[in-house]
Amino acid sequence: MAYSFNVDDYLRTSAHTCPNKTAIVDRNGTRATTFGTLNELGARLGSQLIKLGLERAPVLLVLPKSMEALACYAGVTKSNNFYTIFDETAPLERLNKVLAVFKPRVIITRADYPQRTALAACGATMVSIEDISSFPIDEDALAARRRSHIDTDLLYVLFTSGSTGEPKGVTICHKSVIDYTEWLSGHFGFDQHTVFLNQAPFYFDNSITDIYSTFKTGATLHLIDSALFTFPPKVLDYMVRQQITTIFWVPSVLCYFANVNVLAAYGPKLTSLKQVLFCGEPMPNKQLNQWRRHVPQCTYTNLYGPTEITDVCAYFDVERACGDDEILPIGFACANTELLVFAHDDASSASSTPEANAEPATADQYRLITPQEVGVKGELYVRGTSLSLGYYGQKAKTRERFVQNPLHDNYLDLIYATGDIVAYNEHGELVCYGRSDSQIKLQGHRIELGEIEALVTAHPEVTGCACVFTHHIALFYSSKQGQELDLKAYLKDKLPTYMMPSQFIVWPRFALNQNGKVDRLQLKAWLTQAH
Repeated sequence: MAYSFNVDDYLRTSAHTCPNKTAIVDRNGTRATTFGTLNELGARLGSQLIKLGLERAPVLLVLPKSMEALACYAGVTKSNNFYTIFDETAPLERLNKVLAVFKPRVIITRADYPQRTALAACGATMVSIEDISSFPIDEDALAARRRSHIDTDLLYVLFTSGSTGEPKGVTICHKSVIDYTEWLSGHFGFDQHTVFLNQAPFYFDNSITDIYSTFKTGATLHLIDSALFTFPPKVLDYMVRQQITTIFWVPSVLCYFANVNVLAAYGPKLTSLKQVLFCGEPMPNKQLNQWRRHVPQCTYTNLYGPTEITDVCAYFDVERACGDDEILPIGFACANTELLVFAHDDASSASSTPEANAEPATADQYRLITPQEVGVKGELYVRGTSLSLGYYGQKAKTRERFVQNPLHDNYLDLIYATGDIVAYNEHGELVCYGRSDSQIKLQGHRIELGEIEALVTAHPEVTGCACVFTHHIALFYSSKQGQELDLKAYLKDKLPTYMMPSQFIVWPRFALNQNGKVDRLQLKAWLTQAH
């Protein structure tokens, strides 16, 4: 296939070359949809959106994870509009905040969605997914939209919560997703024989890996209820039955499966599984080593990247032994991407303390850290096609995070400030130590809370942990038997005194936020109430 300017080229090509091949399996394995059917439904919705007069306009989807949601992706794309998606469980208060920023022209929901009437109050045209199959296809109108499309047109906006709790809409264009998908399919060899099992919610950017790789390569994508992941044996049974070859999950889910001791029993049965990818938060080596030991035929890859750079900008193929107490590298830049590590004059990030909220540093305050400077920490910046076009309707916030490349001032060359602290190791790989806002300054020392967490996670009885900092370092941890552990003695010879947590709290089970990451705000709130 020639170079694509429109993500819709992926689905149209697969629908042409393998129309009867299964594209999507949903409802926990009870319904299958072909590429031909998915493409047809997309064409019907796209024609209707054109009939409604929309072009390069925002469309809000409030839908469960399903084939219908992906048909809506296709329809919005075919009509040269852009979407954002929320699950039906999203609180109305949050949806109203998004409505105020996104201002959708059309909202697509189920006909019996309980909040449908409340959403309609914003004045958008309401469309029911049940009606899509009855919309006529206008091939001439769809062809005209393909001709008017350019690859920097928006594809989607994903809303994330900033530190203030207000939603930030990350804008991603077709060109960025095409660039990322081409690298993915090439590096991992995705093709018609690939069978994905999706874990990420559709409002989380990890899901675009499964979705658009499926559209491009003619793979098959399985969607199961999120609640099923609380029952690892059921998920693993499903993987065996459906011959899943590839999973891309958040580390917290992989760790949960390792912690409940199901891998030893199921490892020999997972003969079809070939690739385990993970992204979204640090993956502890202790649990990763359990996966590697019990499912040894798989390749394992740590992917790294914030939503603002189209999901992933760095990767580390885990091919060597890694100790339980090591921090797993994020590795190297993906193709067509450059990773820049800058140390400021204060030898760290301009925002290296939790209380700091300074303006971005000026060009003469940056110093580029090279791979030869092993262990020297700085803040990671990213440049390349993968970069977001900024935050939807938030110019000031965009200017704060997307800044001119400080290495020159000859032309516009924006880079994204990730806010993550990294350093090169002796292999030339990047290691991420956590957010700059989790790098604290205590008694004159700069401390990465992620380093403490990596050491604690390596303890044989620890199943999970999280450090938070208010006026002191507090360590929350869970253990195999729920018992209290003498972690202070365990860390005595591993940490300098100034890094030792002053409070150790047994935590029965960590709550996760909507993206499957440990909810640290909840932990901080508990500390505040306890004191």
